[in-house]
Amino acid sequence: MPGFAMTALLLAAGCASPPHQAAADGRAREAAQVSDGSSAAAHADGRTLAVAAAPAAAATTAAGSTGAGRPAHRTTLTVTSYDGKTRRAVISAVKQGRSAGKGKAGSPAVSPSPAAPSPSPSASASASASAQQAAVGDVIASAPAPGAPDGLLAKVTKVLGETDAGTEVQTEPATLDALLGDDTAKGTVPVDPAAFEVDKLLPDVKVSWSRTGDVHVGPEGAHVPLGSLRLDVSTEVPAAEGAPASAAASVSGFVQVAPQVDFAYGGAGTGTAPGSAYLGVSGDWNSGWAVKGRAGATATPLRIPFAKLHADPVLQVGAVPVVVNLDLTCYLQVSGDGRITVDVEQNLKGGFKAGGTFGTAQGWTPVSSSTMTSTPVRSSVTTSGSVRTTLGAEASVGLYGSVGVTADLAPYLRGEATGTVTATSATPGADAQGAWNLYGGVDLSGTLRLQLSVFGTPVLERGIPLGTLHREWKLAGGTL
Repeated sequence: MPGFAMTALLLAAGCASPPHQAAADGRAREAAQVSDGSSAAAHADGRTLAVAAAPAAAATTAAGSTGAGRPAHRTTLTVTSYDGKTRRAVISAVKQGRSAGKGKAGSPAVSPSPAAPSPSPSASASASASAQQAAVGDVIASAPAPGAPDGLLAKVTKVLGETDAGTEVQTEPATLDALLGDDTAKGTVPVDPAAFEVDKLLPDVKVSWSRTGDVHVGPEGAHVPLGSLRLDVSTEVPAAEGAPASAAASVSGFVQVAPQVDFAYGGAGTGTAPGSAYLGVSGDWNSGWAVKGRAGATATPLRIPFAKLHADPVLQVGAVPVVVNLDLTCYLQVSGDGRITVDVEQNLKGGFKAGGTFGTAQGWTPVSSSTMTSTPVRSSVTTSGSVRTTLGAEASVGLYGSVGVTADLAPYLRGEATGTVTATSATPGADAQGAWNLYGGVDLSGTLRLQLSVFGTPVLERGIPLGTLHREWKLAGGTL
């Protein structure tokens, strides 16, 4: 059968590296190389691939015949549809001038089956003809497509036949090592703020963003740095039982974030897994919020999600479109004993990183860091008690619909007072009949999930906690 695979991709940066065998006998050949000492030479054949945001209107990518030594090149093949229940896909040619999958880039990348024969002259004569060829063993990497909104990474297990829409194939899940093989790649790619779909969960949520080309969205006067997404929120929270009307509680603030996706692949290892891998989310964070009144006491902290965000940025790793699924849920959280009345405001800035890294010696291990610092705070604390407010975000990042890392970034403000206190940070101890303190802090926690095996690494038997990163610093306080 003329090979759809032999005219389609096995991945490289500007020029393809020798195809990494996805079939079982390819794995056996790797094992033989390890045993006879030639694995180092095989690894040396790998290329260093560029990692960048896929261009908005890229064509599909492909690799020619390995026997002919043709480098990876673009083709007009695309995933027309996919059924997640049956795992059947339809592959066809993209019409001239049209890109696949939501207008996004890099669809699809395909590795050739080792057994696929060279294409016939009639197959190479037209894109339509080539779209009708498929071989068992092909590995498809596609940007978001109909039926596969999170992208598709799949191996062809059976060619079912031709339909009006193209060639229908049966697939099973595949892993990135089947495509990247001995190649290496490492990069950090910013996520376009305009790419996020925002679901507002509260009525008073405003969304702003800006990017190059003087493109700006949001309320007048909202100054947002290039590449950043900002959400402003204001809401009432339950006041303490029996509190006077003047103690009505409210929270308002903003979250401004410039998220980035961190990706790395370290080439073939000594076994069936890659030598190394990394997936994570990082970026610049800026938030500010004000709390007024006397929040009600609850057995558990009151958590108020106010917006959910989703994006599917496509990374171009050499010739491979790697689809990253990024979700953020921004929330407010208030806890306290219902006795303290506050009027406080805090701004936080800094960077953060959360992810998972793989090495053949240690397996998967967590990565988490934060460099948050506070700007000057305005505060007023009245009467004794305690309160803690958080303006944070839950994040999840994965590949092709499989969640790999979840993280909860929770900057907070904590206040406590004893005795009868009426004090401000501007005049510590003024009018105080006790002691009061305000603290800023940040918690970062999360989990590595077994789905990170999409790299081709061993499956995790259970989630691995990121571990809780906790930092706290004193903002203001006073005693008599």
